[in-house]
Amino acid sequence: MSNESIDFKKVLNESRDTLLNPKGYFASMPLAGGIAEPVIKGAMYGVLAGLFSLLWSVTGFSVVGAGMLGGAVGFMALVWSVIGAIIGLFIGGVLVLVISAICGGNTDYEANLRVAASLMVLYPINAFFAFSYGISFTLGGVIALLVSLYSLYLLYHAVIHALKGKESTAKIVAIVLLVLSLLVFLGGRRASKSLMDYSDMFEEEQVD
Repeated sequence: MSNESIDFKKVLNESRDTLLNPKGYFASMPLAGGIAEPVIKGAMYGVLAGLFSLLWSVTGFSVVGAGMLGGAVGFMALVWSVIGAIIGLFIGGVLVLVISAICGGNTDYEANLRVAASLMVLYPINAFFAFSYGISFTLGGVIALLVSLYSLYLLYHAVIHALKGKESTAKIVAIVLLVLSLLVFLGGRRASKSLMDYSDMFEEEQVD
């Protein structure tokens, strides 16, 4: 891969297959060939996610709103999105490896890194729907939860089809991660409600 040009069409096709046909894609995906390919794929997802963050900041569909502040934050989000994508890819490779090992699957790091890179297809999708936070924190939280749940679905297929983990164990791991995702979501909702209540109380005191 290091001697090849970036094949955008290939990445696009792989992204589509990962999202729409995860069973077929993970069953046939290559698990070797060097780390350059997954790193490039992860970086491309990072750039795309960063562009969405920049777009929503400039147009005002973000928490910070529009204007100079929104544009500055959006530009920094673009930069850190790419850096975070590359760092997150290698951390994700370790996490997938741990899950694969628990399920009795492939423990070769490159194989798990490639799986992690494919799972990062949801990174720009999550960034795309981030505009919903500018409409409502609740809406944004619900959409983020749905994306997270779909990531578990993709991870499940990746573990059993690409990494050859045990299906029964993979189901248990997926259920545990599902419960954790729901707890995080409910915890975030509770914290958001407490913050809003405190803000309302503060405004009432200022009026008095």
